[in-house]
Amino acid sequence: MALKSSVERAEKKAGGFATARKNVVIQYQGRERLEQNLLDLVRRDILRQGVTDEEINEVNVYIKPEESAVFYVVNGEVEGKIAF
Repeated sequence: MALKSSVERAEKKAGGFATARKNVVIQYQGRERLEQNLLDLVRRDILRQGVTDEEINEVNVYIKPEESAVFYVVNGEVEGKIAF
């Protein structure tokens, strides 16, 4: 237990993976999309559907580049689709 606590303290002090800046890129058949860009587009589409930022508790995103689509479900109820 003491070892685990020491490791956790060291990670917090150094930052570690949890605090590292991350960049996720999805590539498919010569196309490339940044994760953050897709999430921004999903958010805009959600807001266009009349859902407010405050109402959003959970967003599940399904990236299907073979269909050139990104599907999402907000709070288990509102569904949508944007172009990949």
